[in-house]
Amino acid sequence: MPHLKLFFLLLSIFFTSSLAANVTYDRRSLIIDGQRKLLISASIHYPRSVPGMWPGLVKTAKEGGIDVIETYVFWNGHELSPDNYYFGGRYDLLKFVKIVQQARMYLILRVGPFVAAEWNFGGVPVWLHYVPGTVFRTNSEPFKNLNEAQWCKLFFTVGCLSGITKRVENEYGDTERIYGDGGKPYAMWAANMALSQNIGVPWIMCQQYDAPDPVSIFSGINANVLKGLQVLSVTNNGLKHGSNHGSSTYYVPSEE
Repeated sequence: MPHLKLFFLLLSIFFTSSLAANVTYDRRSLIIDGQRKLLISASIHYPRSVPGMWPGLVKTAKEGGIDVIETYVFWNGHELSPDNYYFGGRYDLLKFVKIVQQARMYLILRVGPFVAAEWNFGGVPVWLHYVPGTVFRTNSEPFKNLNEAQWCKLFFTVGCLSGITKRVENEYGDTERIYGDGGKPYAMWAANMALSQNIGVPWIMCQQYDAPDPVSIFSGINANVLKGLQVLSVTNNGLKHGSNHGSSTYYVPSEE
């Protein structure tokens, strides 16, 4: 897609004016403008409230000690039918991002394509199901091509993002085996496609420990897994966790 090249250029320019001018990482932390940061994030899913509530929600989060607002991007709320995009009302993502910026807070954008989030179809548009040859979340060329086009439109619309990281897919490593031979190639495609955009901040993937370069992060309660991660980052503070009937109870030592 020729327009993607222009998109990449514009996006790199937009990121230079964000709150996080230079974001890197090592095994200990994210490093923002040369300083290590211990960041606490909270999720605010913009379409689950109305725009008039957003300033108050962000303000409350900041007053509670939150540094970073993270949100999913709900593809099926923005592309109602092929090439028919909507960014108004509860789906005014640009307005939401600006409110986060005005509060002098960082942003993590979780762009999917599949976001789960207890949301219909995990955020994937229903109409995509009827595109010939499309299979969700696997090595399906129509699915990958349409996802890439959606990203292009998304970032053109909200180009002034003040992001410190971006997240692709959603805990795919937990379900990769279900997709058989198409699972691994899709996961690697998602990681490499994200990296190829050169947006100036790290990409993260959760439960995808073999991703080529995105920061691999952990969701769960077994802190031993953290020893193998590229950066010590946990998406859920899971000190308690539901157990299956008949399974052993996992104990989290206080040292962890």
